[in-house]
Amino acid sequence: MSVWHARAAALYDGSPRRMLIDGDWCDARSGEVIEARDPATGRLLATVPKGGAVDIDAAVLAARRAFEGPWARVTPFERQALLLRIAERVQAEWEDLCLSDTLDMGMPIQRSLTNSRRVLGMLRFYAGQAVAIHGQTIPNSFPGEIRSSTVREPVGVVGAIIPWNAPIAGSVWKIAPALATGCTVVLKPSEEASLTVLMLARIMQDCGLPPGVLNVVTGLGPEAGAALAAHPGIDRIAFTGSTETGRSIARAAAGNIKRVSLELGGKSPVILCRDADLDRAIPVAAMAVFANSGQICIAGSRLFVAREIEDEVLARLADHARALRIGHGIDPETEIGPLISARQAARVEDFLQRGRTEGARVLAGGARVAPDGMEGGHFIQPTVFAGVADDMAIAREEIFGPVLSVLPFDELDDVVTRANATPYGLAAGVFTTHLGTAHKLAHRLRAGTVWVNMYHAIDPAVPFGGVKMSGHGREGGTEHLDEFLDTKAIWINTD
Repeated sequence: MSVWHARAAALYDGSPRRMLIDGDWCDARSGEVIEARDPATGRLLATVPKGGAVDIDAAVLAARRAFEGPWARVTPFERQALLLRIAERVQAEWEDLCLSDTLDMGMPIQRSLTNSRRVLGMLRFYAGQAVAIHGQTIPNSFPGEIRSSTVREPVGVVGAIIPWNAPIAGSVWKIAPALATGCTVVLKPSEEASLTVLMLARIMQDCGLPPGVLNVVTGLGPEAGAALAAHPGIDRIAFTGSTETGRSIARAAAGNIKRVSLELGGKSPVILCRDADLDRAIPVAAMAVFANSGQICIAGSRLFVAREIEDEVLARLADHARALRIGHGIDPETEIGPLISARQAARVEDFLQRGRTEGARVLAGGARVAPDGMEGGHFIQPTVFAGVADDMAIAREEIFGPVLSVLPFDELDDVVTRANATPYGLAAGVFTTHLGTAHKLAHRLRAGTVWVNMYHAIDPAVPFGGVKMSGHGREGGTEHLDEFLDTKAIWINTD
């Protein structure tokens, strides 16, 4: 048994956790709870409150009081210092946070540990931005001593809703810019992965957040999430999740015309040109979809391969997929962990069957498995499909599982048209050794992010988001701060 197994048993022993409202740890008003279970084994980790509309209402009121009260008097330099303290505490407790993610949603521990640069970088990047928010003095067309200027002000109370596939990063990406700009937050994590978010909230509270600045309400999406999206006391909704739920969020937000940013689903294309360096491209293209068991919005699940190299690519991809180690995420050697739930595993299995029925060929994987001692887990083999047509379900729909569709192409113009023939536009990848091809494809692909000879790179200073039905708004970079700020114009006649 590894040291991670011993730490896992100590971290979660089945005991209840509470949610955070107005600086207090509390149960849901209904008294109901949700079970949190290890997706690799089915072991009960803990219970969390099943919050509802009444709990959301209490959290929004607390956030409003904080926004209009003590938090409004905190200076940008004090907000910066607070975010830097949080970064230090997160760094000190990083291994426990990663272990919590692994237990709660299955991410292999080695993958989550490497996310420290991104998460700590976000906290420190937005700490720097907290003291860089400013307006402008603007010349105007009026005669005399009339002065015009702008100031940037926090939008108010932010409702944040995050999915289950990256709890640490997803939380920080919502909370850090809100705190940097002076907003307050009501965060609703996924009911399938709330434990790490509660741990992070405890760390932030211990660093000196005034009551009500950060509130975390656990509960079901159709109950707590819907109540948050529709609440008239929320000024802005920041949502990450499925496109279907994003539509519901947008409709609910129309009630008080609240601002909305949506980071939604994807069906990202990856293009292997005939001149690609296959030694470099094959493992990266494979893990573009197999990482986190395919449970990533930017998963490169459509691999377009130049026909001249198709046979070699297929053989090497299949070998790579078969060699990946499947197991519990707390095993340091695990590369493919479980899917989040039995429901998600059944959904992926359905796509595997649909792919076969529509005529695609399974070159590797294609089945549900149960590693020794994990018969209660939700594991799907990393799967490579060949003989895929563009109109097959596995090539059109977001699967959110370790399933790769390989599609040959002949000409660059053709592959651009096919890659863009999707309602999604979150990310894309290109592998080529020709600089002109790299620039041509990067500019023609309709996606919020295009990676060339790499994949999955995300940095706090670089904006990230989608086009088309992959959403709107950006997270990361200075553009992200605009989502949390209003611009006020001030006119003064000094004559």
